[in-house]
Amino acid sequence: MAKLFSDPDLHGDAPARVRPRLGEWGPTLVPSTRSKRRQRVVVSVVFVVALAVLVTAWWVFYWMMTGKGALL
Repeated sequence: MAKLFSDPDLHGDAPARVRPRLGEWGPTLVPSTRSKRRQRVVVSVVFVVALAVLVTAWWVFYWMMTGKGALL
């Protein structure tokens, strides 16, 4: 017969060396919600900046290769 609920022990047969350290209120060294939110914003900004650099570089090289504009 199948179990109705899963086992709440998420570690299972994992050895103790790979389990997270537990503090008084839960796992330690886990990123906070504030730091996760900050990381999301940083990744988004870096993506937009990298995309802008890529598009600008493509545009400059396109104009240089076609000879339609003299930038330098």
